[in-house]
Amino acid sequence: MSSHIKTSPPVTAQERSPTDNDICLEKRCADGWINDARRCESPHFNHRPLNEVSLLVIHNISLPAGCFGESYIDQLFKGCLDVSADASFIDLKGLEVSAHFLIRRDGELVQYVSCGDRAWHAGVSSYGSREGCNDFAIGIELEGTDTLAYTEQQYRELKILTLALFDAYPMLNIDRVVGHCDIAPGRKTDPGESFDWQRFKKDLS
Repeated sequence: MSSHIKTSPPVTAQERSPTDNDICLEKRCADGWINDARRCESPHFNHRPLNEVSLLVIHNISLPAGCFGESYIDQLFKGCLDVSADASFIDLKGLEVSAHFLIRRDGELVQYVSCGDRAWHAGVSSYGSREGCNDFAIGIELEGTDTLAYTEQQYRELKILTLALFDAYPMLNIDRVVGHCDIAPGRKTDPGESFDWQRFKKDLS
């Protein structure tokens, strides 16, 4: 009696679990918008003077400070924050700011401004000999603080988003990814000591 060894059929591309690289290839940046981001458009933007994207800036944000998962960041960037909702919001009254992206603690990606437009995230800033980084930078906010570790979901989504932006904007590369602290030293500290730059740059290589 002959024995038969059962073998599993080969796994097809459709059946296997997608890798980060697969997801990156699917994360297209069409007309400046990432196709799988939750779109929450901000009125706080204008046109880039040179239509150039050559720098990526990592920030952090939490509203109120150290609190996560609320809708206040969306409200701030959309210009409809109820400053009476928390005592710490009083200084934000009338503030017109935005970023291109927010990555929440659970890895959700939100986009507020087209990458082709100038979001208002960097403020008074310089990179090399150039001032006014908003003119040529994309701003990514991580929901977090300078001292609290960022989540695995955030690092994964940041990697995938960054690689997609590298693909869409040839002037971007691993050496042109900086923190807000790097372009506004003495004024800004984010993304803070809690951000693992070594891990992030290894993820990109």
